[in-house]
Parts: sequence; structure tokens; C-alpha cells
Amino acid sequence: MENVPRHIGIIMDGNRRFAKRLMLKPWKGHEWGPKKLAEILEWCKEYDIHELTLYTFSVQNFNRPKEEFDYLMNLFREEFDKLKDDKRIHEEQIRVNVIGRTWMFPKDVQDKIKEIMERTRQYNKKVINFAMAYGGREEVLDAVKKIAKGVQEGTIDVDEINEETFSQHLYMTDAPDLIIRTGGEHRTSNFLIWQSSYSEWFFVDHMFPEFTKEDFETAIQSYVQRERRFGK
Repeated sequence: MENVPRHIGIIMDGNRRFAKRLMLKPWKGHEWGPKKLAEILEWCKEYDIHELTLYTFSVQNFNRPKEEFDYLMNLFREEFDKLKDDKRIHEEQIRVNVIGRTWMFPKDVQDKIKEIMERTRQYNKKVINFAMAYGGREEVLDAVKKIAKGVQEGTIDVDEINEETFSQHLYMTDAPDLIIRTGGEHRTSNFLIWQSSYSEWFFVDHMFPEFTKEDFETAIQSYVQRERRFGK
């Protein structure tokens, strides 16, 4: 296919409902996430997708029950340890970013995030962004605070603030061409509210652990067939 999206975002929804269907504890559904991510990376490679942004853990997810929260933190520790030594990451020169209020995580999780970002900082062939401790409104608020501080310190001229200035103070400047949401819900859930203003959206009924290559290809095919006018 021609004109495939350069940057894809994915809201990985449905892990908990998938686990409940299997009569497991809800948070057990997150175990399928890393396996599915490995498949998605292969699909992205096949279609030459340059950048992938994954809604991994929201600010609101910090309110989950302690048992589930602790389980997820251990999962993050394990998977970041694996990812930092993943041959594919280094052979294919994939830069790994984590965007969000990462200071909210336990110190050792923060350290693992910093380590993998530093190890891959110089890579520029592909990019994976993990949105963790993330919220779109929170991102906008944090950008406003940074700009306000710059105005206060005299490094930013208030009369020169524009969309470009604002974008430069966000966690991530690049905008997804296509955003896929799994799990059957049709809402944006505070994901990239600034960057997604002209993104194309595609909603999948399958839960994230059930997300298939056919679903992925159907989303790309739908994107290719659309006419993007950007408000014109």
C-alpha cells in the first residue's frame, strides 16, 4: 500500500475485560501486552511505520487498587529490563521515549525508564513512545506551566507565543497520522488531545490481547482510503 501512516498511535484498551472473560483477576490481562507489542513491532516494520505511540498507563490509572498497581509496576520493571537488551531495538536503531509525568512512578521504575531512553537516545531510524503516567489534559497544563515560567524569567516573549511555541513545550511534538483504539469503546480517553487534532481514528472491537494483524491492516487500509483535508 502507498501513503501508509508515518506515525501510528494505539490506545491499548480491553486487557482487564479480556482477563475477566477468562475468569482471571482483571490485572492479569496486562500480561498479554508485551507479547502483543512484539507482534505490532513486526507489523510496523513490514509496513515501514516510522513512529509508534502507545497509551500504556494513564495518570488516572494510579487510582487502581494497590494489588493491581503493584502488579503493573513489577511488569514495567521486567519489561523495561528486557527491552533495554532487546537485539531488535539496537539492530534496528529504535529510539525509545517515555512521555508523561514519570516522576509519579516509584524511583526504581523511573531509573529503568531513564536508562532505556539514554541507551537509545542517539537512534533515529524508528521511534517508540510509551505514554506512561500520561494524560492529554495534564500534558497541556504542564506545557502552560513551562511557558508561564519562561515568560516570568524573560526567556519567552508573550507576544510571540503561537501554536509552534506551544507544541515545543509538550511531551511530544510529532502528531500521529492514525490512532487505533482497541476494546470496542469509541472515545479518545484523554490521549494526545493536542497532537491528535487532525489524526484519523479507527476503532476495533477486539480487546487488545486479541488485536490481530488483520485488524492492523484493516486500519491502515481505511487510513489510505481517506482524504485528509486538515480543515481545508
